[in-house]
Amino acid sequence: MSPEIMPEAVVALSAETAKTAGGLSRARAARRRKVVVSVARVLLLVAVLGLWEVLARAKVIDPFNFSMPSKIWDQIQEWVTHGTALGSLGEQIWYTLYEALLGWVIGVIAGVVLGITLGRITFLADVLGPYIKVLNSIPRIVLAPIFVIWFGLGPASKVASAVVLVFFPVFFNAFQGAREVDRNLVANARILGASDRRVTLQVVVPSATSWIFTSLHVSFGFALIGAIVGEYIGATKGIGLLVAQSQGTFNAAGVYAAMVILAVVALFAEGLLTFAERRIFRWKPASSDS
Repeated sequence: MSPEIMPEAVVALSAETAKTAGGLSRARAARRRKVVVSVARVLLLVAVLGLWEVLARAKVIDPFNFSMPSKIWDQIQEWVTHGTALGSLGEQIWYTLYEALLGWVIGVIAGVVLGITLGRITFLADVLGPYIKVLNSIPRIVLAPIFVIWFGLGPASKVASAVVLVFFPVFFNAFQGAREVDRNLVANARILGASDRRVTLQVVVPSATSWIFTSLHVSFGFALIGAIVGEYIGATKGIGLLVAQSQGTFNAAGVYAAMVILAVVALFAEGLLTFAERRIFRWKPASSDS
């Protein structure tokens, strides 16, 4: 190697080494941040539960109305080991989860199909737009008693409540996603001879997928809310009925225990959706905040 080339090679090697070291440093910083955030979350939860327990035992807050974490844990253990008055705890969880899942799937499919359709067909959007806005302005929770009257105490009324809560956020996201598609992509597809159906399936739907997935994270929580409200109003089994029975017997620990179980189910579903989203959108760069 000539003496003239050596300095340039050294500079290039130094730059590459510095770049690699910078990447490793950022990765270590990201890992440290995740550890710190996880520890902070656990400490916050422990502090809140500990303060709640201490205040309840000291009678600063009324333990009859607010219960305490130890009693809530005892109630969950009792349900797990001995079951509930309605049957096993697993049966109640599955019943509510079945209603929420079915309502979520129906609501998502209806919201995506109608949202993409109206996003693509301006005439339909102009005709149906006012009616959809009116329906969206109605508080969906108040429809739950109507569904119980229509469909009875079985799962159908809870599924209907879940559907109406899930449909609108998914619809509006799918509609907006269809409207936000890059017009150049659509024009290029048409130039290449793509039909309206192929443009919709191969250009519009993939482009709107990220919008749709954004709504899925919140919509499953809405599906659980719909199922729980429907069960609370009238049902033969389910977590919502456990809440209603606990409230009827002034069992605050039972109400909080049901809420904890629902939170665990919702977090599990959120984790599955996040995993699926990461698998589908592996091409997207990782967020610096995650």
